[in-house]
Amino acid sequence: MPNALRDDVYRRPLATALDRLAVAPGWRCVDVGAGGGDVSVALAEIVGHEGRVYAVDSDPRARDEVASAAATFSQVLAITQAGEDLLLPEAVDLAFCRFLLMHVVDPAVVLYRMRQAVRPGGWVVAQEPITSAGRVGGVALSMPRARHPDIGALLPALVRDAGLDIVDAWAEAPAGVGPGPVTEYLGSLTDVDPGDDPVVLPPLVTVLGRVPDHLEGDR
Repeated sequence: MPNALRDDVYRRPLATALDRLAVAPGWRCVDVGAGGGDVSVALAEIVGHEGRVYAVDSDPRARDEVASAAATFSQVLAITQAGEDLLLPEAVDLAFCRFLLMHVVDPAVVLYRMRQAVRPGGWVVAQEPITSAGRVGGVALSMPRARHPDIGALLPALVRDAGLDIVDAWAEAPAGVGPGPVTEYLGSLTDVDPGDDPVVLPPLVTVLGRVPDHLEGDR
């Protein structure tokens, strides 16, 4: 699935989350499940050369993709590492994942590791879909290849159970009809051409979790 296309149709939830947190120059961030690096680049543009972005992915091929996408951003460091094994050389201000927990064996473990990577008072942001809530011509979508295709519906509880304070949570679903990014993205997911049928892509649930200040001794 092309990262640029994914960023095109789901860019508003990402922008809303980063704006809500007031991510600023100098922040340390980790993008877990970075893939081609579209989110890593977006973060790098905000944190600037005073900040740092760790682009973490379990697929070694992602290192080359991130290096290409972030060629002009020396603050982006690509790391080959599974989310379940997340370990960084420093505490970060923000740990982010998108379209990751739906594929891992145990989402709770990944969220816990993300929380452990963040300084007290920092942030964990997770964005995951409810794939069966997507519609093509009114008919429900399905993604049986994903381990947890509807994990977005459980995401607030998972974030809370990881020991985070939920500050905000919402869902957004891009929609369209006829040729355009939404139809192209659907094709990249399902190889289905909806023709002139209306499309509602799977809602993307965003949860903003804050690491409590008192957890400093738990790190």
